[in-house]
Amino acid sequence: MRAVVCPEHGGPEVMRLADRPIPEPQPGQVLIRVAATAVNRADLSQRAGAYPPPPGESDVLGLEVAGRIERLGEDVEGWQVGDRVMTIIGGGGYAEYATAPASSLLAVPDRFDLITAAAIPEVFLTAYLNIFREALLKQGEAVLIHGGASGVGTAAIQLCRRLRDAKVLVTVGNEDKAQACRELGADLAILYKREDFADRVREATGKRGADVILDHIGGGYLADNMSCLALYGRLVIIGLMGGGKAELNIGQMMVKRQRIIGSVLRARSVAEKAELARAFRAEVLPLLADGRLEPVIHTRLPLAEVVEAHRLVAANANTGKVLLLVDEGLD
Repeated sequence: MRAVVCPEHGGPEVMRLADRPIPEPQPGQVLIRVAATAVNRADLSQRAGAYPPPPGESDVLGLEVAGRIERLGEDVEGWQVGDRVMTIIGGGGYAEYATAPASSLLAVPDRFDLITAAAIPEVFLTAYLNIFREALLKQGEAVLIHGGASGVGTAAIQLCRRLRDAKVLVTVGNEDKAQACRELGADLAILYKREDFADRVREATGKRGADVILDHIGGGYLADNMSCLALYGRLVIIGLMGGGKAELNIGQMMVKRQRIIGSVLRARSVAEKAELARAFRAEVLPLLADGRLEPVIHTRLPLAEVVEAHRLVAANANTGKVLLLVDEGLD
């Protein structure tokens, strides 16, 4: 099968299309014929050598796929060969075939083709996990989403509005992205390159601050995040684009009874991901099926153009997902 491999760590140019054996599904897994996958920030980190795959996972890049079940492993129940599925995986998505635990599979809603479905799993599950299951966003609370025009950001805006009718604040890099976020339901889009986001959050919340902050920057934003986090606020850190170290005013955190939550999805156990998928099927999948939630897609590129796809994401040029087409004829 065709697959994207990295013979060495480095920039986008190190990626190559190569021939790899079709993986064998283990007990409890399925083999998926892949229609499309998508580029995530974690893929860029893995390519650069900063985010190795967990033990036992494929070294082929790619953390999500959509396609059809090609084969069932032992002990798989509830799924059939030919079923249309989308799912997160621990690795191996940039390929014509990938394996996944059956417990994490999501049925593709009828209204989506398989290419579009590839824009859903990683970003909607990441947003749902961290805002609603880790930070426990409540009805009507205020939430600050950094990178509002990213894949996770565009999913998070919609989920916060649809599930909790929250006041949604986002940071973005330019006015085009700001407008896209407002159209998705954001109440305020902060242009972080020329505005102090912490000041804007305090202004927008009557000096109260955001109840929940979803942050992928890490150390570089910690002080400002904490300064605009509300009493009993929850800061969820899901990335380290701004570094992994920072000073923390512990006294302020204690007085305001704030919480800092570190979170990743990829390294969680099969059982944890299965539980997340069960909750997602019940609370989120119906909203995708009836049109109340929509995946946002920036562009669709052939798998052979993976280098350009990585450059797009690295440059923050995308609003929503960058998809990689593996088998356009599959549906």
